[in-house]
Amino acid sequence: MSLQNKVMDGMKEAMKAKNQTALTALRAIKSSILLAQTEIGAGDGLTEDQELKLLQKLVKQRQDSAAIYLEQGREDLAQPEIDEAKVISQFLPEQLSEAEIEKVVVATIEKVGADGMKDMGKIMGLVSKQLAGKADGKTISTIVRQKLA
Repeated sequence: MSLQNKVMDGMKEAMKAKNQTALTALRAIKSSILLAQTEIGAGDGLTEDQELKLLQKLVKQRQDSAAIYLEQGREDLAQPEIDEAKVISQFLPEQLSEAEIEKVVVATIEKVGADGMKDMGKIMGLVSKQLAGKADGKTISTIVRQKLA
């Protein structure tokens, strides 16, 4: 079942349950999918990789907004953002723990033979491609930086 069909099913359930937060998040996913399809002219739909990137972007936007709201002491505005991020995250694959990400980073560094920060871009590219949808780019970056330093 495609992401678009899953989102539509989720929207129906959210409407029946009168869950406004879920409905708002699912409408955002649907809107982003339609926008991406018109941008690239994808008549058949988006590839799985494009769908993952789109979902990660939506989750990150909400997490960033929530962080800003919390910095400003506006928990009333942060909570809906956090709740929407959780709803959107349900469509992403299971996220890896930092220990699992670290294993992949170490294996990639050994495979490539990286020996310093000058190889960070190369390692980031390989690891990000390998863990697409399973790990946040910021977490990967932090671990790669620690291992190469």
